[in-house]
Amino acid sequence: MDELDSEIVRLLQTDARQSNRELARQLGVAPSTCLERVRSLTRRGVIRGYHADIDPAALNRGTQAMVSVRVRPPSREVIDTFQRTAAALPEVLSVFVVAGDEDFLLHVAVQDLDHLHAFLLDRLSKRREIVGFKTSVIFQQVHTPPTRLE
Repeated sequence: MDELDSEIVRLLQTDARQSNRELARQLGVAPSTCLERVRSLTRRGVIRGYHADIDPAALNRGTQAMVSVRVRPPSREVIDTFQRTAAALPEVLSVFVVAGDEDFLLHVAVQDLDHLHAFLLDRLSKRREIVGFKTSVIFQQVHTPPTRLE
């Protein structure tokens, strides 16, 4: 990555909705040059996509929690299957495979504490591979800016 690529990434992190023409204007390059650079960054996997940052509370999912999960046996098949299954659950925002005492960390968002309790009992505790889980309710979340290339 050169300086132009780094600046494209920085500007897109600031506002990914800006047009190619506007991005090119800020960079001082031709729109065709800018478009080819963005396409190259995408092909190389530097830019993985664009997304909308949605407030879970606006979707009636204002209660969030981090759930650490331990599975057994600790095999690739069990890990891969649980990862896919957990990611497909509508309550799950993110799935992290982690090292340490636990195998997974799930970031979940639900309507309220009753729904969190139901998620834990109806979705997690019934899975045979899960041998334990711990839940931490999130009171507040502070969003940090995306990773910046310096």
